[in-house]
Amino acid sequence: MDHAAALERARVLLAEAPRVLVLTGAGISAESGVPTFRGPEGLWKDFRPEDLATPEAFARDPRLVWEWYGWRRGLVAACAPNAGHLALAHWMLGRAGVTLVTQNVDALHERAARTAATARGGDPSPALPIRLHGSIARVRCTRCDHGAEGDDPVDATARETLPACPACGALLRPDVVWFGEALPLPAMQRADAAAREADACLVVGTAGAVQPAAGYAMAVVRRRRPLVVVDPGPTAFDGMAEVKLTGSAGAVLPPLLG
Repeated sequence: MDHAAALERARVLLAEAPRVLVLTGAGISAESGVPTFRGPEGLWKDFRPEDLATPEAFARDPRLVWEWYGWRRGLVAACAPNAGHLALAHWMLGRAGVTLVTQNVDALHERAARTAATARGGDPSPALPIRLHGSIARVRCTRCDHGAEGDDPVDATARETLPACPACGALLRPDVVWFGEALPLPAMQRADAAAREADACLVVGTAGAVQPAAGYAMAVVRRRRPLVVVDPGPTAFDGMAEVKLTGSAGAVLPPLLG
């Protein structure tokens, strides 16, 4: 099947599915210039993400961890949602029954949803993702249940200048899942439910190496529902996909979902 025929087949499969699960990973944000923070290029002041993104690191030196996250926020803020993010957001706002589950913490799906909703004069809520790993644009309290959107610049010059909870005064932390922490149960429950009910699954920009995210797509396949994969390289899903569209999200999603 050539690319044009595969694209048309994928369009039909998604159009005929009343409920679609969309699963995205780092690949959809790569075109926006979001760094992966892994490998040699991920070093920051001689630290690796595994050294800083842990509860133990935050307990030991919250100023250092916040300094790193402030730097990361600045890098991500300079990036913009790409054509893939925007095509997906417009598609979700234009039809019912789509659930987006993302492994990304960069908040580009949320920014794309707001951009698309503004263009349509509507509410971005239907295009907002279930965040399996949290969001770099959110904070939560280390003591109480307070959590909020918040990606303002962080003054990490001293412990006393770090963000504090408005409810109890304790330190705020980035609302992301660190190494050694469990994924948020409400997000997992919503993703589980979407996988159980989906009539089709669209996977974009993830190689399928991380659980439980990969398991949601596989759960749809086990129920003999079609899987469409969009990725420029090989993935663990290729052998089970009804259609594999080789290419970047920015190039493939606009004609697929438009």
